[in-house]
Amino acid sequence: MFFNRYRRGLFITSFLAAPVILYLVYVIAPYIQAFYIAMTDWRGVTATPRFIGLDNFVRLFNDTVFWKAVTHNAALLVLLPLITIVIALFFAFLLNVGGAQGVTGIRGSKFYRVVFFFPQVLAVAVVAVLFQQVFRPDASGMLNGPLMALGLGPVGFLSDTDIAFWSVLGVMVWQAVGFYVVLFSAGLASIPKDMFEAAQIDGASRTSLFFRITLPLLWDTVQTAWVYLGILALDVFAIVWVMTLQHGGPDRATTVMAAEIYRNAFEHFRFGYASALGVVMFFFTVGFAILSLRLSRRERIEY
Repeated sequence: MFFNRYRRGLFITSFLAAPVILYLVYVIAPYIQAFYIAMTDWRGVTATPRFIGLDNFVRLFNDTVFWKAVTHNAALLVLLPLITIVIALFFAFLLNVGGAQGVTGIRGSKFYRVVFFFPQVLAVAVVAVLFQQVFRPDASGMLNGPLMALGLGPVGFLSDTDIAFWSVLGVMVWQAVGFYVVLFSAGLASIPKDMFEAAQIDGASRTSLFFRITLPLLWDTVQTAWVYLGILALDVFAIVWVMTLQHGGPDRATTVMAAEIYRNAFEHFRFGYASALGVVMFFFTVGFAILSLRLSRRERIEY
């Protein structure tokens, strides 16, 4: 009996060993290497970088550009999940429960799901290039063209330091909202229709259906969406780098931590400093995920 258990344990261990080794080599080891490089002055060309301890972190926390990037990431961290989830919940509710008769979706709901999801099939770089054309500051721009025809433009969507950040946020919401409409629609489809019908018989309004039934039963899904959108807000790079002037401009008005990591590493060849930025960003991301899961923890509702 003992020998059979030993052989079974050895068999299972042999299958688990390969993925664990691959994970250690290709995931954990690069993290450790990044932490080490963050404490050196490596510029990407020397074989043995000089160890400088925490100097990169001291310099980083005295860097005004870094704090600009942190401020923009923090604003996205709050606004992107909040706006995206509110819009996605609203549309998912309409598509599944907002019909005129009973608790069916509005007419054409299947078509609208495809329309909402369409931005997800586009690469982020394609979205950035597309909105470069939408925000063009002349008559050929999709927004400035009509505004100029009415004598109201042009508006510097990407060149005005007061507007550029909000333009980036709008594009990110536009791209993300469709996926979460589909995600929340799937969650709504799993809720028994009897619950909505019983509430309607009792005289519940559409608002009551949303806040008393839909939102509590979708809370786990909303919590997951908030974490993923928060990580997206911290990790945003392609849209800022491709779409904005000066890759985060004008005057760093849209720069984020990921853009500064790339700029320092591959434009200024300060790989040690860029790694320090990456380490800080890593702790921000992990801290946000843990904090969000703890603060949003609540008793699970069964149905």
